[in-house]
Amino acid sequence: MALLPETETLSKNTQNPPLIGLPRPSPSDGQATPTSLSSSLSHLVAGASGGIVTAILTSPLDVLRTRLQSDFYRSQLKTSPVSTAYWPLLSVFRSSSAHFRETFHILATIHRVEGWRSLFRGLGPSLTGVVPATAVKFYTYGNCKRLLPNVLECEADTTLVHALSAATAGVVTGTVTNPIWLVKTRLQLDKSRVGRDGSTDMRKYRNSIDCLRQVVQQEGIRGLYRGLAASYLGVAETVLHLVTYEKMKDGFLKPRDDRSEAKPSRLFEGAISSSAAGLSKLLAVLVAYPHEVIRTRLRQAPMTNGRQKYTGLIQCLRLIYKEEGIAAVYGGLTAHLLRTVPAAAITLGTYELVLKIMNN
Repeated sequence: MALLPETETLSKNTQNPPLIGLPRPSPSDGQATPTSLSSSLSHLVAGASGGIVTAILTSPLDVLRTRLQSDFYRSQLKTSPVSTAYWPLLSVFRSSSAHFRETFHILATIHRVEGWRSLFRGLGPSLTGVVPATAVKFYTYGNCKRLLPNVLECEADTTLVHALSAATAGVVTGTVTNPIWLVKTRLQLDKSRVGRDGSTDMRKYRNSIDCLRQVVQQEGIRGLYRGLAASYLGVAETVLHLVTYEKMKDGFLKPRDDRSEAKPSRLFEGAISSSAAGLSKLLAVLVAYPHEVIRTRLRQAPMTNGRQKYTGLIQCLRLIYKEEGIAAVYGGLTAHLLRTVPAAAITLGTYELVLKIMNN
């Protein structure tokens, strides 16, 4: 009788053999796996979802940031220079204060002079660009994180995997979407101008299609890729942002998992992801911001004589330093931080949430 329980157990195990040690079904078996096509495409959908929400909510600050990064307002700003030979700390303080004054003064001026719709100029290209940009970025990033550990024969959550995935995502996204961002930049910098003699120059571009047509006619296909080198330079920001984000997110979540067997709620995970995204973006922007200004200058429309004022990375940097001082490479930093930090939190928070919903 003592052998009966073992006999029953053996019988049950024979009818329902354990799955430990058996190979998992492959996608060709018709069963869903974490590496299936639907899992791969979920990164595309999650990234696009975050991009749509972000573009709409942050459009006014995006317009403001672009104008401050350009030489659009340089002749209008009345900031008095401070000698850096004897007062370097005072110079830094005055420059920082000037950024804040410029930011909020110009934001009010755009609304008062050009109307509230001007705060959403370039939103069409932004939506057209943000959706594929974030979709391509997180599709590439998510799938590189999934595939690289097998290629490199290393653990999944290593810094090397995150860095290579982020770099690949940055290069692919910049190459694919550069024409869209160029059109958006041209539209945001385009406005009616009143000359000293009372004459009025109307806007150069009627809409996105007209801008695209004029760029191709006047500058050729290569004109659509102006600023691409600066975008590649900005891959460093993408790498720093996403690597730091992964480390922060794991650092915030793992201690909780060790103390409790219960998994954190989706709302809690979303809050953690958004916080980590915002903090990591703040750090990345402060380190790599000058490439944003250089990229915007390179994408500006030609001057009235048809020539480009800024023709390359080094030439652009030298000319900015010569005409405006080194502080100009941080022009629009306040507006950029006000936009990109919450934008990163919204985008990555939405991305992680949609990803978990789709993969569950």
